[in-house]
Amino acid sequence: MDLKVALVQTDLYWENTTANLASLEEKIATITELVDIIVLPELFSTGFTMNPASVAEPMNLTTTKWMQQVAAQTGAVVMGSFVAKEGTNYFNRLLWVEPDGTYDFYDKRHLFRMAREQESYTGGTKRIIKEWKGWKICPLICYDLRFPVWSRNVALDYDLLVYVANWPAIRSHVWNTLLQARAIENLSYVVGVNRVGNDGNGIPHTGDSAVIDFKGEVLERKSIEEGILIHTLQREALTTFRDKFPAFLDADEFLLQ
Repeated sequence: MDLKVALVQTDLYWENTTANLASLEEKIATITELVDIIVLPELFSTGFTMNPASVAEPMNLTTTKWMQQVAAQTGAVVMGSFVAKEGTNYFNRLLWVEPDGTYDFYDKRHLFRMAREQESYTGGTKRIIKEWKGWKICPLICYDLRFPVWSRNVALDYDLLVYVANWPAIRSHVWNTLLQARAIENLSYVVGVNRVGNDGNGIPHTGDSAVIDFKGEVLERKSIEEGILIHTLQREALTTFRDKFPAFLDADEFLLQ
């Protein structure tokens, strides 16, 4: 079965959850075809803030319930990260929400020290790999993109690697290059969803949300403007390529400590 993904590239209201959820709800409502997965940017409800105490939510509150509502209305998995609070800790937490309301989450492992993210947030310790419509999917967050060991597709654990991001324009070349590299080395489709516009610190973002195939070829890319990219990932093409070019059989074995 093929998999239809919708990439929501959007500007964000700084530290304003209500405005962001309302804006995203309007954008998602313009999707007129059935899709299997809707991907939102990193910290889609607040922007990439280092003031988590002012915007954080516990699980099962506003953002979680909103994602459950959107998933139920669209029949699609909805994913994106938000500022989550557990006890005294804050997490840059990606939620994977299914149409029946069930969810799982991934906490960003690699915290962006150049913005001192590690001083405000607690890092995650484990990946998740989810199954949906016969596809195995690994969701990661922004700065994780720079660390190939964390995304390594050991024994073809996944078919689709997803990165949600707030990746600044000044490093767009790195974003575009590494998305293609991750696809090539992991024999996997890669989807990257980034925001556009200036954030609350005046840092510009150019989007460059993209769909990339297992050979590193860019199938779709959107720069600068807000909008939704919809693309159908082809299962047969992926399987055929892996059969003809099984580089994963020669991959180095390792364990993460």
